[in-house]
Amino acid sequence: MSASKSRKATASEESLLRIFTVPEAPESTLSKIEQALSEDLEGFLSQSIVALEKPLHQVERDFRAFEIPDDPKFVSDYTEEMMQTLIAHSVHTAAPSFIGHMTSALPYFVLPLSKMMVGLNQNLVKIETSKAFTPLERQVLGMMHHLIYGERENFYQRWMHSANHSLGAFCSGGTVANITALWIARNRLLKADGDFAGVTEDGLLAGLRHYGWQDLAILVSERGHYSLGKAADLLGIGRKNIVAVATDANNRVDVTAMRETAQTLQQQGVRVMAIVGVAGTTETGNVDPLNELAELARELQCHFHVDAAWGGASLMSTKYRQLMAGIEHADSVTIDAHKQLYVPMGAGMVIFKDPELARAIVHHAEYILRRGSKDLGSQTLEGSRPGMAMLVHACLQIIGRQGYEILINNSLEKAHYFAELIKQHPDFELISEPELCLLTYRYVPQKVQQALNDAVQQQQWQKVAQINTLLDELTQTVQKAQREQGKSFVSRTRLQPAYYQRQSITVLRVVLANPLTTEQILKDVLSEQIAIAESKSHLLNQLAKLC
Repeated sequence: MSASKSRKATASEESLLRIFTVPEAPESTLSKIEQALSEDLEGFLSQSIVALEKPLHQVERDFRAFEIPDDPKFVSDYTEEMMQTLIAHSVHTAAPSFIGHMTSALPYFVLPLSKMMVGLNQNLVKIETSKAFTPLERQVLGMMHHLIYGERENFYQRWMHSANHSLGAFCSGGTVANITALWIARNRLLKADGDFAGVTEDGLLAGLRHYGWQDLAILVSERGHYSLGKAADLLGIGRKNIVAVATDANNRVDVTAMRETAQTLQQQGVRVMAIVGVAGTTETGNVDPLNELAELARELQCHFHVDAAWGGASLMSTKYRQLMAGIEHADSVTIDAHKQLYVPMGAGMVIFKDPELARAIVHHAEYILRRGSKDLGSQTLEGSRPGMAMLVHACLQIIGRQGYEILINNSLEKAHYFAELIKQHPDFELISEPELCLLTYRYVPQKVQQALNDAVQQQQWQKVAQINTLLDELTQTVQKAQREQGKSFVSRTRLQPAYYQRQSITVLRVVLANPLTTEQILKDVLSEQIAIAESKSHLLNQLAKLC
């Protein structure tokens, strides 16, 4: 065996951070843009998160022309123009102080590999346009299936490359993955029976009449992702039939309430088509009790889908895998590789526990997707698709389970560290404890916190609402000002904490997935927010009057 083949990389925190900063050996052929994004990444990220000299309405002026130009441009001229307009004013989502959304720095090696992927221009809909990419995609789906379900080797030998089966589907993101899972659930429920040819042939209304149901419903936590509403719309079920069930104080769905909701629906002639468990809520990062939901799905004899677009990567960590306990009982699971697997946008996946599931949505055409072929397009919603599986494959191979474990563990522990910083500071209130690497909080001066707590204890809910209304304005002002200053970025959302009798409040939201985010950056983020808040004397004075 050659020396190059015998080398075995060992993951360490230092080596992992290196792959998110500079390449081992910059290529001389990299373009100006590539140089800005890879060779000089540290310098690139030291700029503001978003350029300040041009607000959005001025940036729009750079793209106001609506006619296709008659004369061609030199590539060098176009590149220079994009450097001054597009690149200069793009949001630097890879910046270590950009901690407001589910984006992060990328490993340097995805840049040259992306060039190769684009250059090959494979179309994953058909084996004739993706001879080697199709088996590679099936292998990646098999790896993710094994990560979730842990089947034995002979299972994958039988099913991974089966022409008439699939262990999952690649999608542009979690939205299409969730739609695909619920599409399968609908088709399996309204399957052919007697003179009913199935929902795919006879339609939804005929299916409801045949089975004697008034309607269909999907049960999910009130923290469920908005893509589920899109799915209900597209599948003809209707957005109102996405039934949102209340969560507990830890933002996890109340399973008892869900069971009662299912019983009420049954009495109304409404059939529960699917239960969706959330493994990493978008707003707070919490995980539903998946084992209990799986049991409820068995009672109701319905499809159990887990939306783990955000939290699914935690399965890579031996230390924190138990947070996903019960996910192995799901009929289908959504995971976004472009989140915590550190793959570029958009690389979503839906994984099927049973290889037969995808047959519920199979479709064929004579010129393509013929019966018996290994065409992936026959069992996916999207037709033409790029070979994003190659970039997922690269990250899985180069980072490995050991590397991902370090990255996931560091992210979760960084979130715990930041939560402690917030709790220890007298002028901040932690709203949601981090279960994964996501948390929410807000700036509340110490005297205001005391007044709020006193009002809660005395059940003075009108006073609580008055204070929270002013705090909402302060939180929005701090978040907007911090974003405009461009040194760091956190997002904001609205929650209904049980402590405040589910009054809706505005909170700051932080996602700590970027390996380059340091503890000092987190301290600086809080310091910046304090300085902004203290400068808003008119709001602080109004709050003081209520104390």
